[in-house]
Amino acid sequence: MLPILGSWDVSLKTPIGTLRATYVFTEADGVITGTASTTSETVPLTTVVCDGSRVTWQQSVTHPMRLNLDVDVVVDDDDQTLSGHSRAGRLPRTAVTGIRRPTG
Repeated sequence: MLPILGSWDVSLKTPIGTLRATYVFTEADGVITGTASTTSETVPLTTVVCDGSRVTWQQSVTHPMRLNLDVDVVVDDDDQTLSGHSRAGRLPRTAVTGIRRPTG
């Protein structure tokens, strides 16, 4: 099983404050897909790649501003956490952390 699959409560620490989102990753026929949901929008994740515990993807957001994000995280399957960063073009990196939601 891929370590990223499931639902995650994720925080992105940006210069304008901490943004919180729920990420859901699924797999079908060897392809990983996902969504990111906030109170204002749900967006699809594209180009999701899982290489061991490292996971990368891209997403576009429109709130609080229109951005295209590249996200790079590492999943700690023992602690059920993820951590890494996102980057939007030439803007500084944003810290990304998350906790897996319990299943069932």
